[in-house]
Amino acid sequence: MNYWDREKELMPREELEKLQLRRLKETVNRVYTFVPSYRAKMDELGVKPQDINCLADLKYLPFLTKKDFRDNYPFGLLAVPMRDVVRIQSSSGTTGKPTVALYTKNDIDNWAEMIARAMTSAGATRDSVIQVTWGYGLFTGGLGGHYGAEKLGAAVLPASGGNTKRQVTLMHDYGVTMLGCTPSYALVIYEELMKLGMDRSEFKLKSGIFGAEPWSENMRKEIESKWEIDAYDIYGMTELVGPGVAVDCAYKNGLHLAEDHFIAEIIDPDTGEVLPEGSHGELVITSLTKEAYPVIRYRTRDLTRINREQCDCGRTHARIEKILGRSDDMLIIRGVNVFPSMVESILLQIPGIEPVYQLIVERRNNLDRLEVQVEVSENVFSDEVKRLEELEGTITRELNSGLGIAVKVRLVEPSSIERSEGKAKRIIDKRNI
Repeated sequence: MNYWDREKELMPREELEKLQLRRLKETVNRVYTFVPSYRAKMDELGVKPQDINCLADLKYLPFLTKKDFRDNYPFGLLAVPMRDVVRIQSSSGTTGKPTVALYTKNDIDNWAEMIARAMTSAGATRDSVIQVTWGYGLFTGGLGGHYGAEKLGAAVLPASGGNTKRQVTLMHDYGVTMLGCTPSYALVIYEELMKLGMDRSEFKLKSGIFGAEPWSENMRKEIESKWEIDAYDIYGMTELVGPGVAVDCAYKNGLHLAEDHFIAEIIDPDTGEVLPEGSHGELVITSLTKEAYPVIRYRTRDLTRINREQCDCGRTHARIEKILGRSDDMLIIRGVNVFPSMVESILLQIPGIEPVYQLIVERRNNLDRLEVQVEVSENVFSDEVKRLEELEGTITRELNSGLGIAVKVRLVEPSSIERSEGKAKRIIDKRNI
């Protein structure tokens, strides 16, 4: 079993929680003293830093949301002098003002250690050659993966995103053993390998560490089957630090949260109330070691649940289940909650189709309609019409049964749905709601 830091990753639970409480108190004091907007939130609730005396007291603190980042853009949540900031990164800002991430030197060092821990958990060593195809620049993925791989002592190939043919060439020529990218892009790269007529046996790839978008267990199986590798899930977001907040271990039974750096809660997304242990709900994260941009009770909008039992791998840190989806990505179709990951999980159990699909939502005569466009494999698409009709019928029945609503299925030819070199675009909502 691979560990980056056995002392931290196997820390006895009681000792870990003492460390969390000490760091939580320090963080709450820091934001109350140096972040006016957060101090105002606490004052409004009548909560002072000295009121936090145990981990359960976390529930009395106010939430932080995406809106808080936008309202305080760019530096309103900064908890250190600007001269202590050594890096500025951000989200794309495609849905409004970008979310800013600022780092001190200690923040960068801690982040690199988190990703080194994650990569080690996924099987990487100093002998690994790691191809980082998350985007570099302002996006946190590329530089996060890069610094983590260097911290590990592995050889890092800073490929960044795009130019898929070149990605295949680099992977082949430099003997890449681990790939870091979005899960959907891992399949795009594999498609390109097939188009180029290259033999998978010529590649040294052993594992992949995939994140930045929700993906199902069936997609994991698809990636592992095609690439003949172990596929590991990594979790994170710009608001928290970037990738590395949580990661799979060899047992792939939940992502281990770096609990020496973060505390996780599960809340009811509608009421904000903390839910009982083992409940599904919205993941809320509090940072414990971030200096520049600490976050207290950040509402991630990601839906999952927490397992605090010790894993068979020996790690004592809590695990979060694979993200089901985001509460803000959930579609409500005629009163039924539908997540892209639910559709994906059903589709990938049906032979003859590719793991590429899109959900088209329209409203006609005040009634919502969901169309699922699904790519079929080349040999099926060129088959007789009757075979295609039978496949369409099978998919329709499985989706209707699995989702609990009637959907329209449309089979489309291979490579007709637009590929993305970053996060896959799964939903096109044409409703004017």
